[in-house]
Amino acid sequence: QLQASGGGLVQAGGSLRLSCAASGRNFGNYVMAWFRQAPGKEREFVAAIRWSGGNRGYADSVKGRFTISKENAKNTVWLQMNCLKPEDTAVYYCAARSGLIWGRISLSGEYDYWGQGTLVTVSS
Repeated sequence: QLQASGGGLVQAGGSLRLSCAASGRNFGNYVMAWFRQAPGKEREFVAAIRWSGGNRGYADSVKGRFTISKENAKNTVWLQMNCLKPEDTAVYYCAARSGLIWGRISLSGEYDYWGQGTLVTVSS
């Protein structure tokens, strides 16, 4: 089970930190990811991290602004979002997949488990 939280309303240039609390299984060999979906658009990849090893990957649109991290003791994955832009407005979802090939981390169809989503609104 994945529980996403931390969304809200923020002005452009501001920051938010999203969290994804994972429970119910051993996530040791999982890839954890964040996707987002803006109104009228398809779901798109944001960032991913491999639970063991800590490899990280980002969409070009968020590189240098967003940071994905994890806290093993709390089974939680974080998404620190800085320098937010109005185009970052979306519902953000966390997702998980066991043993995912790293080259496929951006494909939403590869993920087995999804959180409920948290809304991020960035005002101009």
